[in-house]
Amino acid sequence: MTDLFPPVVADTQPLADRLRPAKLADVVGQDHLLGPSGPIGRMLAAKRLGSMILWGPPGCGKTTLARLLAAEAGLTFEPLSAVMSGIAELRKLFEAAAKRRAQGKGTLLFIDEIHRFNRSQQDGFLPVVEDGTVILVGATTENPSFSLNAAVLSRAQVFVLKRLEEKGMALLLDRAEALTGQPLPLTVEARELLLTLADGDGRYLLNLAEALFALKDLPPLDSAGLLASVQKRAPLYDKDREEHYNLISALHKSLRGSDVDAALYWFQRMLLGGEDPHFIARRLTRFAAEDIGLADPLALPQAIAAWDAYDKLGSPEGELALAQAVVYLATAPKSNATYRAFKNAAKAARDTGSMMPPKHILNAPTRLMKDIGYGAGYAYDHDTADGFSGQNYFPENLPRTRFYDPPERGFEREIRKRLEYWDKLRAKRQEGGE
Repeated sequence: MTDLFPPVVADTQPLADRLRPAKLADVVGQDHLLGPSGPIGRMLAAKRLGSMILWGPPGCGKTTLARLLAAEAGLTFEPLSAVMSGIAELRKLFEAAAKRRAQGKGTLLFIDEIHRFNRSQQDGFLPVVEDGTVILVGATTENPSFSLNAAVLSRAQVFVLKRLEEKGMALLLDRAEALTGQPLPLTVEARELLLTLADGDGRYLLNLAEALFALKDLPPLDSAGLLASVQKRAPLYDKDREEHYNLISALHKSLRGSDVDAALYWFQRMLLGGEDPHFIARRLTRFAAEDIGLADPLALPQAIAAWDAYDKLGSPEGELALAQAVVYLATAPKSNATYRAFKNAAKAARDTGSMMPPKHILNAPTRLMKDIGYGAGYAYDHDTADGFSGQNYFPENLPRTRFYDPPERGFEREIRKRLEYWDKLRAKRQEGGE
């Protein structure tokens, strides 16, 4: 096993650094990219390494992979952090890479957190990527579609690294025990809990393991003892980044699918990640109008009441009111008929321009307006036998159009009956019958 681990630089070197793989075969959890049939594996076999963007969660091995790719391809590894560096540092690296290229040597430029570079900075390294001065490997935790220039994406393949699964993380713990020569002081159940706490982050897992190795002369910790000894990791969530949109999408679609348990799960994931409850309340209110509408007329008041209750109670008490709204909305009958009617009416309004209302429904406050027919023939609906006149309220040159078509669900079943009743009355009035 000794050849598996790089030599220890110092006693203070973190365990995660001491356990960095020394060769690509030791990389855990990324066989879909590095295996013989994986895209990077095929590149290396063909000895044609191209520029790439490594997209994945923290602790999945992006930096290690870039370093090993440089070694495998015989390239000089030049690391750069987009957080700490700017155009000046890039220019120095480009000059050095150009000199190496003149000597027949290649350079792999690794830019960690490449999404932190602004658009003009990203444009700055396009020429040296395009002419082959450097092979660019960028690492990002953000969706490249949103955070990187189209020009960069056209010159580099995007590879998605997976969060480590339990099998891969268990292998890391085995390696840590082999390197240190001691077992982790954990029961079987606590060891499984440790893998859960790491949430797919190999670096974080090894940091936790290092803290546990430091506990001397103690009996194995059970799950409660483990939780008391280490700090639980907060769920990965960035309110300004892609995860924010992913989770609200998951909540919205779970509500639409009437899956109350999944909806509650995503609701809690957002709260635990630090999402503003007001944002959640706003989206619940939008959902009530868009996906339930008049199938349950109480859905919108429920959402607004929950929002109001949160404003009055604050956290954490007010979060229960939002949870009640989540349950109500998830279990309510669903209809987007109002939403579709709104969109259809908007299209018709745009397409028909400035058509006037029919004259009989216009007010006539002046003699001139009466003389030209404003208000002539208007029937006051309350004076009719059925409280319904059946008159035309559309512009004269616009055929009657059905925008709102309620389904046979929830309260809208009753609305549909009313519309059908009025349709029959309207047909009778237009035929001149009673």
